[in-house]
Amino acid sequence: MSDASINSTTAQTGDAGFGDFFALLKPRVMSLVVFTALVGLLAAPVGVHPVVGLAAILFIAVGGGASGALNMWWDADIDRVMKRTRGRPIPAGKVTEGEAFAFGMTLSVMSIVMLALASNFVAAGLLAFTIFFYVVIYSMWLKRWTPQNIVIGGAAGAFPPMIGWAVATGGISVESVLMFTLIFMWTPPHFWALCLFMKSDYEDAGVPMLTVTHGRKSTRKHILVYTLLLAPIAIGAGFTSIGGPVYLSVAVILNALFVKGAIDIWKRDEAMAEADQYRTEKRVFKLSLYYLFGHFTAILLQATLGSYGLGGW
Repeated sequence: MSDASINSTTAQTGDAGFGDFFALLKPRVMSLVVFTALVGLLAAPVGVHPVVGLAAILFIAVGGGASGALNMWWDADIDRVMKRTRGRPIPAGKVTEGEAFAFGMTLSVMSIVMLALASNFVAAGLLAFTIFFYVVIYSMWLKRWTPQNIVIGGAAGAFPPMIGWAVATGGISVESVLMFTLIFMWTPPHFWALCLFMKSDYEDAGVPMLTVTHGRKSTRKHILVYTLLLAPIAIGAGFTSIGGPVYLSVAVILNALFVKGAIDIWKRDEAMAEADQYRTEKRVFKLSLYYLFGHFTAILLQATLGSYGLGGW
């Protein structure tokens, strides 16, 4: 009997617990969704009642988690192959694919409807489109079809601050689009750095990531190009209404470090010792996490100072 069959059989015992279903929500990814959506909401020029804001963030989080559950349902076959994902609830035999699908769909509908009732239809519409984009456009289509999957598909992770902004303002603005663009341009170098030290995972799973289709050397060049394109966007946001001296200072430092990391990856010698082979990639990947967190923390801090009439241009 195959591993997949064993896992499928085990998952039908009905022993799945709360932790197993919570893991379907991809809590680490969901935490990023919550944080960036919260920043978008608080950076908006229109105030929101705390109860409305709390409810909106909760439903955005549920919608983000629903996307994760549906992604795990669709990707269960390749998750069983990849070392990084074998421990997820479905390949581990904790939850069946049918349970994951029902769970994800239920949460998707609930989050969209409740966000519409708690805030407005623009925010709910953006959430609905985000779920659709991540599950259908990225997971079902782009991920297994083109090496540009993470470039286009990265839009799904870039929508949360726009949703948060729409909760407060009922619309879309240059500032919310800038926050979207910051995440959108950050996603490829962040994810490709991960792909570089995940070795053969994506090749074994038949997923056409850039490292598989174009090789590691080309991936390194792509990381450098996208990082160089990202820097002026991130720094330029400092001269808009969501920016200011604090944000600009943080952006200059973080982008200098990120560009240096991308150059280090581009210059790295593939023939270096096994023990040092992926040290640069792992360092830049970790830096990319701090990079995004630092920018959105700076936006939040700038907005807080602005509410007291401080820190703006």
